[in-house]
Amino acid sequence: MGAYCNGNVSLSPSYDVASAEDPRFCKHVHDNVHGNIYLDSLSLKFIDTEQFQRLRELKQLGFTNMVYPGAVHSRFEHSLGVYWLASQCVEKLKTYQGLELGIDRFDIQTVKLAGLLHDVGHGPFSHLFEREFLPQVISGSDWSHEQMSVDMVDYIVDEHHIDVYPQMIRRVKEMILASSEYAPSMSSSEKSFLYDIVANGRNGIDVDKFDYLLRDCRACGLGCNFEFQRLLETMRVLDDEICYRAKDYLTIHKMFATRADLYRTVYTHPKVKAIELMVVDALVHANSYLGISSNIHDPSEYWKLDDTIIKTIETTPNQELKEARELILRIRRRNLYQFCNEYPVPKDMLDNYKKVTAQDIVCSQKSGGVTLKEEDVAVCNVKIDLTRGKHNPLESIHFFKDYESDEKFTIPDDRVSHLLPTSYQDMIVKVYAKKPELVEAISEAFENFQLKTYGIKTQAHSTPQKKRRYNSFI
Repeated sequence: MGAYCNGNVSLSPSYDVASAEDPRFCKHVHDNVHGNIYLDSLSLKFIDTEQFQRLRELKQLGFTNMVYPGAVHSRFEHSLGVYWLASQCVEKLKTYQGLELGIDRFDIQTVKLAGLLHDVGHGPFSHLFEREFLPQVISGSDWSHEQMSVDMVDYIVDEHHIDVYPQMIRRVKEMILASSEYAPSMSSSEKSFLYDIVANGRNGIDVDKFDYLLRDCRACGLGCNFEFQRLLETMRVLDDEICYRAKDYLTIHKMFATRADLYRTVYTHPKVKAIELMVVDALVHANSYLGISSNIHDPSEYWKLDDTIIKTIETTPNQELKEARELILRIRRRNLYQFCNEYPVPKDMLDNYKKVTAQDIVCSQKSGGVTLKEEDVAVCNVKIDLTRGKHNPLESIHFFKDYESDEKFTIPDDRVSHLLPTSYQDMIVKVYAKKPELVEAISEAFENFQLKTYGIKTQAHSTPQKKRRYNSFI
């Protein structure tokens, strides 16, 4: 994995500061997004384990490559990218404010490890596994990849006898959880600005986003006009919080807008969601036989689960997997669930929004014609926001005027531009027919549901006639 130069860095009691700082004593790899990445030997102890190497078998964007063929990058290279950006971020803070903030090599190594390991417990198929599959097979499931990442870190340290300070591992795990519901309280965190770097629970600006926004855009062949390098160069810590220059307000807004645009055009593309719905159905059918969800709390078994579970379903001849195999075969032959239509929930209804279900659509069918069943319909309730739900994330960000001022402040939207959005969240309802011959009946029922619920058809247009007549090549 790249060119290797001898060195012995392990932030244990025998930690060698000189070799940690010198890239000559590191292994280096060439990343197609960030160029040369230098890996210190403590990080390599984690990378060169079967648990971390598993990330090579997890596509970053799940089944998006079925629509954007270039989107085949994995969580492995993303994790290396976040490691590198975390390193760059904390090193710049040390260069500019190191004495003031008391940043030492222990802090730098901790942040780097948090960036490297933040996704080590991630499930297969992007977020489909935890958000779509597990809730269907485990009632009230609250499993999260962040918590599994923390459990996996402990498992890797114990299983591979990695010599590392317990205090460092404790802080690494806290940084991984910093933007989740399990985040430590900031009041109890020493140097809490360090917790803003990898998974920022304060305002959502972190190197995880910096990497995946640029990497995903590049892989899908899309432009990305957000320049994270500007933020890394100009950020500053005030009152134990990473703050940004006031003139960078629009740069930060571009980051959130780019993320929302990726959600709308890539992550929730109608065909991508159709494939995901079919994969979820296949996994649910296969779960009782393969026990896919049985080891989600056991790192020693969970690490063996990756995207190749689809090939296992596809090639196992057992009768118990017949329905699951047929769904995978339909995906291979592009005989997908058919997208009928979608609508955005009216803005004034968002606060009281209740998820639309297949039952809602079936119950909206008028008498006459084919009789729909719930199992004929698939519904996606897609929430797209700027990371803070209906709230403006920039309200949580502190800015400073210039480097001669120690005052930090927030900036209201209307002090910057009247062209910025006044709403920060969309809820899109997408409806699919599992059988192509039912597209017309389900489309009509979907329109009736909108009329019954809102008094108007909120979809942009009716389902095209060629969809209603279904052509297998659409």
